[in-house]
Parts: sequence; C-alpha cells; structure tokens
Amino acid sequence: MKSIEKLIKNFLMPEVQIEKKVNNFIKLQSTNKLMKLLKLILRKKLILKYKNTIGINVKAKGILTLPHPYNITIGDEVKIGKNCIIYQNVTIGKKSDFYLQNKERDKYPIIGDNVIIYAGAVIIGNITIGNNVIIAANSVVTIDVPANSIVGGIPAKILKKRS
Repeated sequence: MKSIEKLIKNFLMPEVQIEKKVNNFIKLQSTNKLMKLLKLILRKKLILKYKNTIGINVKAKGILTLPHPYNITIGDEVKIGKNCIIYQNVTIGKKSDFYLQNKERDKYPIIGDNVIIYAGAVIIGNITIGNNVIIAANSVVTIDVPANSIVGGIPAKILKKRS
C-alpha cells in the first residue's frame, strides 16, 4: 500500500522528474481492478500535462532514460529492454494498415537492451530491435534490426554495423 501512496505522491509533486514518473508508471503492474483504474488516471495526467502516451501494459526490463521526455508515444504491449534511451517525439506502436491481417496488424515492437532512439523516430509493426542498436532521428523503422546496428532513413536501412 505504501508503494501506491508513494506513486501518487510522485505524480502530484511537480518537482519530481517526468522521467521518474514515466518509469514509476511502467513499473506499476497489476491485474487488480483498482490498480488498473489508478494506472488509467495516472496515464491521463501523463497525456494532458506532458503529452506522453504510454500504454498501460508496456513492459520495461530496466529504467528508461528520457533526456527530453515530451511527446513520446509507446503502444500498449511494447516490450523494452534494459538501459534504453528514448528522445522526444518518438512513436513506438503497431501498424494500422487496413490491408494487413489482424494478427500482423495487432503486434507491437520488441526493443532490445542498450538501444538509443533519437528524436522523431517511428518504430511500428511486429518487429524486433536487437541489442545495442542506434536509431537515427526521424527514421521510420518497419523491419527487424539486428544487434549492434545503426539504422536511419525513411524507410530505415542499416547504415553501419557496430563492433
């Protein structure tokens, strides 16, 4: 019960960093109906005040680093690895193409460990981003990205392999 009180207090205190609020929101996992309601209320505050839309079922292995934590959209069932850095105006979600079969359309990306996603990047669809990947600013990633790669462009292509 103290963790719930602490979470609410952190959301209400303006001096608490947005990054901490987002991480606390993602950590709060429960099947309890009251907790889900609380999470929906906190989600609404993230949307209205900071323009961050984060699904209630997002799973992150570690702490997300959000250097400029505004206008970030993370879909409902996205899985994010450890030590990920996400900059402003990033969208991570599912494809909404009408012509895709429902099973393909309704899947979210899986992001590996130590991934850096720069400003304005869009990652959509049933794809996997490997570990130690850098996604360049304003890239649109719709394909799987192997580990230790740098990707960029519209649509994103592998620009370089990292050692």
